[in-house]
Amino acid sequence: MEQKTNNFLETEPVGRLMRKYAVPCIISLLVAALYNIVDQIFIANATYLGSYGNAANTVVFPLTVIALAIAVMIGDGACAFVSILLGQGRKKEASSTIGNAVVLTIAASIIVVFLYLVFQNQILAMFGGTVNAETLHHSQEYFFYITLGIPFYMFGQAMNPIIRSDGSPKFAMVSTLAGAVFNMIFDPILIFGLRWGMMGAAVATVLGQVITAAMAVWYLCHMKAVQLSRSSFALSGSLIRKFLMLGMTSLLSQLSLVAAMAAINNMIRKYSALDPVFSQTEYAQIPMAVVGIVMKFFQIVISVTVGMAAGCIPIAGYNIGAGRKDRARELFLLLLKSEALVGLAALLIVELLPRQLIALFGAANESVYYTEFAIKSFRIYLCMMVFATVNKGTFIYLQALGKAMASTLISLFREVVFGVGFALLLPVFFGLDGVLYSMPVSDILTFLITIVVVRMTLKELGSGQMDAAHKDAKQIALNG
Repeated sequence: MEQKTNNFLETEPVGRLMRKYAVPCIISLLVAALYNIVDQIFIANATYLGSYGNAANTVVFPLTVIALAIAVMIGDGACAFVSILLGQGRKKEASSTIGNAVVLTIAASIIVVFLYLVFQNQILAMFGGTVNAETLHHSQEYFFYITLGIPFYMFGQAMNPIIRSDGSPKFAMVSTLAGAVFNMIFDPILIFGLRWGMMGAAVATVLGQVITAAMAVWYLCHMKAVQLSRSSFALSGSLIRKFLMLGMTSLLSQLSLVAAMAAINNMIRKYSALDPVFSQTEYAQIPMAVVGIVMKFFQIVISVTVGMAAGCIPIAGYNIGAGRKDRARELFLLLLKSEALVGLAALLIVELLPRQLIALFGAANESVYYTEFAIKSFRIYLCMMVFATVNKGTFIYLQALGKAMASTLISLFREVVFGVGFALLLPVFFGLDGVLYSMPVSDILTFLITIVVVRMTLKELGSGQMDAAHKDAKQIALNG
């Protein structure tokens, strides 16, 4: 067996390690979330786009999440697997895993671009783009240019967790931050200065993604814990199967979120047409634009949540690989407390400051119905943020422990069974408000399941039963 690398993951205090890895990861994911929300802020404040442009952004957003889902499946799976391998001192296999992840990401991104360009109109209609003619026009324009940047977006997002697994969370943060800063600089230039509209918002985003991808390429040529060679990129079906299995939760979590967004967008379109105010053509796009904004705020909070949990993956994976279940348990408890505090802070913001939040998104340029619906949406849709953050953190940490099946099942229940189910069911009884109720109801029911799983996991980590999990992690690395 080769000599271990990153030994400090087994010796430094877990609180210090969590800060070291989680903070850069949080910033990276926050910056990634801000790509879309910055576009939406500038679009909302451009009077020639307004709520029509915001509604278009809401329509296209789930389609970028699909690309992200594939990227994080590859990147998070490779990150977890590489961390386990490094904990066992198996650097050569770690190198091959990274090389395979690179090739797989490039191939997948090309396929996604092809499918999006061929089926553009059908896809936009599926996600509510036909709410009115103006929204559809802006959706088509934004979608086309965003699609052209998908290979860069997917590559940067997939390599980010891999860079963290190599022991460089700060570089992962800086690469994402550099792209976002570029986007924020060029958004106002292209939207207000050149008046390129939705095309300008998309082009600024893509240019930022190119910078992040370029920095990821540079890092792959200068890795610390492992070294890539030509042989690293030779595809291995067994390796791909192993790390994709660990990343399956990330994929399903994102895809199920897309399914929930599709259900929500279509229920909004359907029940807006039955509302006395939003059935009027000039107001029809408001509910979709507003719910999209609320979901973007939620994405910011979830970015912090996911960042904390994802930052723990290399630490937990390494310690599980090294047989240190006590440290994995200590880290899990610290993570759960931190997630709850993030949820509480977010809850106070949405309940106390909804008017200030919607003001950022062009409320001054819109009707009073825009502001009123936004305030109600923030307060109802996000009222169970504490449960939501703890749920999400648990899903991700279970991946690091090699509990891919448990993580996947809980995530599917949250996003598909509850998320889609209640989004379709509750509007039947409560109309447009039923769409807003679907989120807190789903989070409450998921939390009840999460509590049981957390208690079982902590018990295993505190007893000899976790030896089986250690063996499973080792078996994954050995046999798949």
